[in-house]
Amino acid sequence: MSSPSTPHDPPPPAPVRPGDNECCQSGCTYCILDMYQEELASYRDQLRAWEQRQPPAKRARQHHPS
Repeated sequence: MSSPSTPHDPPPPAPVRPGDNECCQSGCTYCILDMYQEELASYRDQLRAWEQRQPPAKRARQHHPS
C-alpha cells in the first residue's frame, strides 16, 4: 500500500543580502539596500503563508527541532 502523495511545496527562497560594498552611497532612487528590505518583507510574508500551508505535525517539527 502506498502512502498518499503530498504536493511539492518547498519554502520560499530567502533574498540574498547585498554585500557591504554593493551600495554606492550616492542616494540612488532604487538603492540596493532599500530593494533588499522590500524583498525581505515580501519573503517574510511568503514564509508565513508557506508555514500556514504545512500540516500541523510538520509545523511542530519546524518550530521545535529535535
